[in-house]
Amino acid sequence: MKFAIITHVIHNQKDNLYLGYGPYIFEMNIWLKYVDEVIVVAPLENKAITAIDLAYNHEKIDFKNIPNFNFLDFKTIFLALLKLPKVFWKIFWAMINADHIHLRCPGNVGLIGCLVQILFPYKTKTAKYAGNWDPKSKQPWTYRLQKYILNNTFLTKNMQVLVYGEWENQSKNIKSFFTATYSESEKKIIQKKSLDSESHFVFVGSLVLGKNPLYAVKLIEELINKGNRTTLEIYGEGAERQNLENYIQKNELKNYVFLHGNQNKETIRNAYQKSHFVILPSKSEGWPKAIAEGMFWGCFPVSTKVSCVPFMLDYGNRGILLEMDLKKDIQQIEKLLNKEDHFFAKSKLASNWSQEYTTDVFEAEIKKLLVK
Repeated sequence: MKFAIITHVIHNQKDNLYLGYGPYIFEMNIWLKYVDEVIVVAPLENKAITAIDLAYNHEKIDFKNIPNFNFLDFKTIFLALLKLPKVFWKIFWAMINADHIHLRCPGNVGLIGCLVQILFPYKTKTAKYAGNWDPKSKQPWTYRLQKYILNNTFLTKNMQVLVYGEWENQSKNIKSFFTATYSESEKKIIQKKSLDSESHFVFVGSLVLGKNPLYAVKLIEELINKGNRTTLEIYGEGAERQNLENYIQKNELKNYVFLHGNQNKETIRNAYQKSHFVILPSKSEGWPKAIAEGMFWGCFPVSTKVSCVPFMLDYGNRGILLEMDLKKDIQQIEKLLNKEDHFFAKSKLASNWSQEYTTDVFEAEIKKLLVK
């Protein structure tokens, strides 16, 4: 099988390897176990390789480099229009040569892929929609257009669209799905330390406004001000790092909040295992990987009510759903800190749920999509 991947993920090349954002590559390597040849249509840039980059694990990769583009303002729209003929052309020929077409959405490249795939109604196709599929959520017009095309059985045929969560009134194209990081063999019970001495929080994700890391810092600050002994470990990089550093310094939080930057999978796993809580006050998510990973290691999840998060947290029975009101959210957390037995009981529920979603189960489901 010749498998074509259409994605906005920016790649890098080192020797004969193509590298990209670790969690995405990690997942795609599971798909690639069941294909003979791979065509990747994506941007390729000469950028520094970081701790979270991984390489595709496949011997036959035909990489089609396309320019990066966006539709943020008049200037970028004008530049995008100049680049689009080349992008359309490379995606079109990749789809012609492929036996199976795989789109990664939402994204600008995914949008073009959604349009071009209409020309190939008889080819087998899958799409991974990694964002929020909630029909009621407010999203950019490019995201809404991708969702409309993928869900429309007249425009999109022979396609299975993998989405997070279960939503009403969806077409036969839509398949509720999940993602995973850890295997069955990695399962183990992590005995968390008592909350009496100190509670530990962890934030894992890009340091951008959409992930709202500053709100996590303010929660910890308020807990400390109310006499709680607690710390926050932050893993990730992004445009908000300087803002966070300034806030930490200004409010004298350097002994309580720690910025670790991007780290590898093993370091992140150790951080989850040592933490009591995993926190993600994000404005938008698909399947929040950090929350699922933290729960796997017994972290009590604290997250916003976006996408399928309420389902993941069993509507508050195995986690805290943030109101994004500092006073109300502190009350929720302190209530749990003062009832350690509730913390351990719900931590166990979180772990039991997340450990159902292993890479073994994920791979078995992927194999069903590819092997007929």
